[in-house]
Amino acid sequence: MTSKFPERSLTRSSKSPRTLFNTAMTVVAFICGVLVLVPLVAVLSYVIIKGFSSLSFDVFTELPPPPLREGGGFGNAIIGTILMVGIAALMSIPFGVLAAIYLTEFSTGKVARGIRFATNVLSGVPSIIAGVFAYGIVVLGLVRLNLGSYSAVGGGFALAILMLPIIVKTTDEALQLVSQDLRQASVGLGATNFQTVTQVVLPAALPAIVTGSSLAIARASGETAPLLFTALFSQFWPSGLLKPTPSLAVLVYNFAISPFDNWQSLAWAASLVLVFMVLITSILARWATRKKA
Repeated sequence: MTSKFPERSLTRSSKSPRTLFNTAMTVVAFICGVLVLVPLVAVLSYVIIKGFSSLSFDVFTELPPPPLREGGGFGNAIIGTILMVGIAALMSIPFGVLAAIYLTEFSTGKVARGIRFATNVLSGVPSIIAGVFAYGIVVLGLVRLNLGSYSAVGGGFALAILMLPIIVKTTDEALQLVSQDLRQASVGLGATNFQTVTQVVLPAALPAIVTGSSLAIARASGETAPLLFTALFSQFWPSGLLKPTPSLAVLVYNFAISPFDNWQSLAWAASLVLVFMVLITSILARWATRKKA
């Protein structure tokens, strides 16, 4: 019995237009992926090559040296960076997460659109503008109250402004990705809206929220301009929240543009330490949420 349909080979032809197009697009995608990685690998490699030779135990425990004097370190800048980023995280993460919960779970359409638009605008504001704003609010406010001027609180406030829109956007998107079936199942079992959000929605979105917060911390750790207006710098160990506070980013800026070789080598070492601090933050965030993810 002969078939009404013509026989066609199921063997893939290497010369067919579809195969050639698929191969070409695969090659293009691979090239684009390599081009994306080239700047990252180049920057990391250069920082490691220039900074690793200057690393020693002393750079983590000693103060910056005078010009033309070997040795010294930037232990004060490491502590100051952790201090100000910690203050910024305490300010921005609770407010950012609560704002995103309100947007996703409780707000109306027009209000949510307005807040999301304002968040997008704030995320595009240059960091130096955030520094000027924090200078006018915190630094000048402390001067009027005779409590000081440049301080870790001012630096943390400026960094919190930069972190806030990132946390709001990532948390908002994470909550929207949680399936509506989970919410409906929770309500169907008799849970209130508050119980549904705190016990069902938030745990499901926690890995993405932590990842977004770590991204915000990574951005804040490398900011320089806001800290020049708010925390300034200090060659000594941090002595209080209302005193000028050193940071790695400002130290890299000050020492990199100096004409002294010992300061320039410390700037490269501080750059490497700053990169590894950001990397460790991301790894710890992934590790903390590995089971839920």
